[in-house]
Amino acid sequence: MTRSILHVDMDAFYASVEMRDNPELRGKPVIVGGLGGRGVVAAASYEVRKYGVHSAMPMREALQRCPHAVCVKPRFERYKAVSSTVFEIFHRFTPLVQGLSLDEAFLDVTHSQRALGSAESIARQIKQLILEQTQLTASVGVAPNKLVAKIASDLRKPDGLVVVTPEQVTSILDPLPIRRLHGLGNKTAPLLERIGIVTLRDLRLAPDATLRSVFGKYTSQMKARAAGEDDRPVIPDYDEKQISSETTFDKDIVDPSQLHAVLAQLADRTAARLRAQGWLSERVTVKIRRHDFKTYTRQCAVRPATQETKPLAEAAAKLLNEWIKAQPRTPIRLLGVGAGDLTAQPQLELFAAQESKKNQHLDAALDGIRAKFGNTAVSRASSLKHREPR
Repeated sequence: MTRSILHVDMDAFYASVEMRDNPELRGKPVIVGGLGGRGVVAAASYEVRKYGVHSAMPMREALQRCPHAVCVKPRFERYKAVSSTVFEIFHRFTPLVQGLSLDEAFLDVTHSQRALGSAESIARQIKQLILEQTQLTASVGVAPNKLVAKIASDLRKPDGLVVVTPEQVTSILDPLPIRRLHGLGNKTAPLLERIGIVTLRDLRLAPDATLRSVFGKYTSQMKARAAGEDDRPVIPDYDEKQISSETTFDKDIVDPSQLHAVLAQLADRTAARLRAQGWLSERVTVKIRRHDFKTYTRQCAVRPATQETKPLAEAAAKLLNEWIKAQPRTPIRLLGVGAGDLTAQPQLELFAAQESKKNQHLDAALDGIRAKFGNTAVSRASSLKHREPR
């Protein structure tokens, strides 16, 4: 089976967060980085990149190139918080997420497509959710492997989406300059350019004897990379023991009916991810965070193991009701629904078969509509009291 790999790269992440949080910075050449004598550029807005400023450049040199740049001290805790939201979005679509940094990750969505739509559709959904929930843009490359996906994500920045099919790999990579090939250092590229190898096509077709003086025993490997060959798997940052969805409210919520509407949406989202990833769950957890940041979790077993929305939502609703009864009229700032004790083997009891079949038909219909028209195209009646969690 041909793999479908996404490389998602936030656009000028640190600088974009600063401009979002401080509208006065928008449209200005912004540099995020240390301001001391040995300070370096952590991030550069697209406005300042026109002057040749880029990340990892000494701040002194950056200011020589663009004296009127606005310098902002990094706020890494802020960036981590935004990154957490972005990665939560990634995990809605696949457990195979390999983070490279706070603002960059590979996603293997090969087995997510049956329930969630094509790889391109998933990429568009991810971009839209990131924009809605963070007001930031991301560029995405979609390809059969990690190497090509990473190159593709950089081709139309900012806010880009480039899809490379297996048949297009050669035609898209061939015209690109060799410096587009990740891992080809600044010292190696001039050596190749000096002998007339300036594009990936040149590198792909060059005789081994010509390249050995540059790459030695790695000659074949580098030619294969220039041809877009890469069999590295996406290695997730951790084995997912629970699939969950949560949302933090703009304003604390007290109304139980409003809370249950949000809970229904979260249960629906969690169940959809179970189906997309082929898991059944034997345990439901509800996460509740009060206005004073005190956090509670309530959980219960679900028998038989399921990936259907209805039994998961019903179990979650019961847990929330019990908590509300113990703490009535308590303002809530965050709500979450998790599915744990994951198993890949169905354990359907005979007496539940007919009801389960109805649930599965409904779930499949909703998954299909969302895959075709987007996550917000259809909602269950139980979730209509409150809009999509953000």
